[in-house]
Amino acid sequence: MKIYALVGKSGTGKSFQAVNLCKRLNIEAIIDDGLFIHRNRVAAGISAKRQDTKVGAVKTALFNNDDHMIEVRDAIVRRAPESLLIIGTSDRMVDKIAERLGLHEINERIYIEDITTEEQREIADVQRHKLGKHVIPAPTFQLRHQFSGYFMPPVKILLKEWGSLREASEKSVVRPTYSYMGDYSISDKVLSDIVECLRIRTEDVMDIVKVSFAQVQEGLDVELSVNMKYGVNLKKAGRAFMHDVIKNIQEMTSFNIASISMEINDIV
Repeated sequence: MKIYALVGKSGTGKSFQAVNLCKRLNIEAIIDDGLFIHRNRVAAGISAKRQDTKVGAVKTALFNNDDHMIEVRDAIVRRAPESLLIIGTSDRMVDKIAERLGLHEINERIYIEDITTEEQREIADVQRHKLGKHVIPAPTFQLRHQFSGYFMPPVKILLKEWGSLREASEKSVVRPTYSYMGDYSISDKVLSDIVECLRIRTEDVMDIVKVSFAQVQEGLDVELSVNMKYGVNLKKAGRAFMHDVIKNIQEMTSFNIASISMEINDIV
């Protein structure tokens, strides 16, 4: 396995650049802030960005916890990528990560100054330190379980290739738990209004009798009680409505829907 390192100070855009760098060098996997990302999927680990303090975030990024280290080390062995990129703020940090995970010495080191302009690094610094945004080089749907309630709109990067534009990669922007920007919350009334708007759009659900939400570790549990239109296929229409509720709540609020259930109160 060939091991690369991407090194740069905090807030210089390393995670943002990582996916494009992997595409250019054909790198299969990434180690970034405690996560092992293989072929654009989170394969193992716990993100440092979900820790309560900056000290906790640093410890997570360095795999100080033995259980965390073993989980990621074993996942690397199982998946056996031919190439791996370790992201860190210094040479010492990436070397320590490689050592903790039982990897051999780093073959090639890439510094953020070599692949970005000063202007790009200044923009990244504003996004990190003034707006509290952090990038994780994996699609949003891969991260909702770890970051329910902390998502910001996905960042899609367009690269110009041979005179045309194509979508090259997707990265997720999150506001970490320890961010000075504070917690993210949405009232039940907003969520209920989303469900009611969806009811108005469909002819199959006549009334929302009751809707309740409970926040759990994985996201939100949603319970619905509805009146359905007489003559419709209840099973098909019910599933379609629940699918719309899940899709729209997740898109509009970025809360993960852990479970959803629907009771048919009456047929009218």
